[in-house]
Amino acid sequence: MSLQYALLNDTSWQSQADWQTPDTPFMSFAFWQALADTSAIGEQAGWLPIFVLVHRVADSQSDSSIDHADHSENHSENHSAINEAAQTVAHPVAVLPIFLKGHHRGEFVFDHSWAEAYARYGVDYYPRLVTSVPYTPITGQRLWLAKGETLTSDIIKVAIAGIDDIAQQVGASSWHGLFITPELAKIATASMPTDIDIAHLLAAQDNGLESTAIDMPILERQGCQFLWQNKDLLQDCQPFADFEAFLATLKAKKRKTIRAERRKVAEQGIICQRKCGDAITDEDWKAFYHCYVMTYAVRGQQPYLTIDFFIALAATMSEHLMLAQALDSSGEIIASSLFLYDDRHSENATLYGRYWGALGEYDSLHFELCYYQGIEFAIEQGLKYFDPGTQGEHKLVRGFIPTTTHSIHRIYDPRFVPAIANFCAQDREHMAQYRQQAFEALPFNADNMPAFDNNQ
Repeated sequence: MSLQYALLNDTSWQSQADWQTPDTPFMSFAFWQALADTSAIGEQAGWLPIFVLVHRVADSQSDSSIDHADHSENHSENHSAINEAAQTVAHPVAVLPIFLKGHHRGEFVFDHSWAEAYARYGVDYYPRLVTSVPYTPITGQRLWLAKGETLTSDIIKVAIAGIDDIAQQVGASSWHGLFITPELAKIATASMPTDIDIAHLLAAQDNGLESTAIDMPILERQGCQFLWQNKDLLQDCQPFADFEAFLATLKAKKRKTIRAERRKVAEQGIICQRKCGDAITDEDWKAFYHCYVMTYAVRGQQPYLTIDFFIALAATMSEHLMLAQALDSSGEIIASSLFLYDDRHSENATLYGRYWGALGEYDSLHFELCYYQGIEFAIEQGLKYFDPGTQGEHKLVRGFIPTTTHSIHRIYDPRFVPAIANFCAQDREHMAQYRQQAFEALPFNADNMPAFDNNQ
């Protein structure tokens, strides 16, 4: 049987197969449904979804291993060859989400300089195509796989053919796969060219020939985030017994600093507490959202997500939610931090720090509510990792280890490929140096210093 793709703009494909449980809560159908139902994605938000459905057909059913959809329609409108409703296919294999975007908001991997380069040459960088979990800088799978399937180079090649088809239909400048797993980055870069014969392509263009999408390379960028590991090197890499056991792995000065920060919170008359799942009440959600909105208000911005989005999460995936709250001496909630977490029995069970806000400035409260409460919870639940979100060297000195992130990119105008490929290569080298420097600044004592792995 061969692989084909179909381009769809609804989610009725979800009922056509049994799908594997995704590796993070952020790829669950419930999370994506909450985004859609509250207009966090869609045309109004500037995140217009398209789905590349990869499926198997008997070789006798197709002369080609790739179904390029029906191109007989008028292409004056975007999506004209993209089906309004999912086709019924006999053997769904995988689905890759694509967003058609005219902006960069909510991505956390920045390509503004590429857009500026296009503009300097009078070329439009928009629309562009993006594969990511909107507003979520968390590494994870980016394809939904049917049960019994494994990610292969053939699946990736067909999915990329679908991306190229969309790009041609809508006139997109590029595609960007953000915060993908190392596995996907490795398969994609091994499956597709990583450089091009630019002179050949430009000569072909000069002769009136268009370069085919397959000639375009996959370009990889790398970044750095900070990940806490629930692993006590002095106890044969067993999980920490408690927060104090974690502190014991740090240098004395760093232990003293963390204890002092926690003491400052208590001295302000602030009490912290954690609630999970159904224990989080409607009043808690209202208080949380008031705090969350303040994070944006101080910068003169509107939040990406509505309170209805969080209420939807509470209704459909409460088992993945933990809310840390800070209460003042009168018992009023003054700050909140919302975390999602994996089933503790999953292979790489992780706690994810995602949404935070406070009603005022309180000494060291951000560190307490976003990091130390998270570490305590991860230890109590036996979770292996704690991902507190993007950016911030302040995480480093609190025991969060620098970790590589991956994104892959496809540029459709060959004139810009050499410069962008060079940018990506230099950026990878810079980030490798940064990760090593960050690693050397970790606060662990000599007996607990993890081994440096630049591929981690």
